Amino acid sequence: MIKRLLVGILTCLCCTFRPPRRYFLTMRRFLTRMVSRLWLCEPVAVAMSSETPVRAQGRRRMVVGLGNPGMEGTRHSVGMAVVGALAVRLGLGERWRRDRQLNGEVLEADMHHLVLLRPRVLMNVNGVAVAKAASKYGVRPEDILLVHDELDKPLGKVGIKHGGSARGHNGVRSCMDCLHTDVMPRLRVGIGRPTGKTSVERHVLGRFGAEETKVLDLVLVQSVNVLMAQLGEQEEEERRSSSPSQTKVASVDPLPTRT
Repeated sequence: MIKRLLVGILTCLCCTFRPPRRYFLTMRRFLTRMVSRLWLCEPVAVAMSSETPVRAQGRRRMVVGLGNPGMEGTRHSVGMAVVGALAVRLGLGERWRRDRQLNGEVLEADMHHLVLLRPRVLMNVNGVAVAKAASKYGVRPEDILLVHDELDKPLGKVGIKHGGSARGHNGVRSCMDCLHTDVMPRLRVGIGRPTGKTSVERHVLGRFGAEETKVLDLVLVQSVNVLMAQLGEQEEEERRSSSPSQTKVASVDPLPTRT
């Protein structure tokens, strides 16, 4: 009970705390890490090392839609919308279930050795849910694909980034802090920068406008196509690496690629 109270207080602080500008980023990151460490019951780094055992039927992968709970439809939570669209494409849109232990909504697509996750904690501590899910399902960091909004891409543009820095995205940074690595690939979904005097914070937390919504449907289709292609390539690579002596890979129905 006391632990939950401390987590709640620190979570509010890390999202609303406004010290002098010169100390803002340092203090906010410090508070966010404190929340993550309190929330995680045990270190996850050991379970998530490259020594994580591979299941007999193949390596399990996880796709995570980063965002804020209760703020679906906002630019900052577009990653959640993409993962929801992916579930529908796989014909599993009705199989989401709430997992309080993981602080998120999960969906298991066993036929594809795939787990979908939508964290139900604030963006700044999304990494807590990701780390817990990765530990529970035995998913390696390099097999976790993060889907998130990207200010530096206009709406309608998406792209894959293979690890590296968080580029200022707090949700990605939280995942890096909790998993203790930056190897996770990401699908960056463009939302564009604000125009006029609108602040970045107000822009990302705001809902898509009427004209943007017309484009958003196409963006979701495009994003799911990219995800399917990426997952299909990973499946093909795994099959090849598991059969090094074979010159021809057995015919197996892969994940659908982009249409």
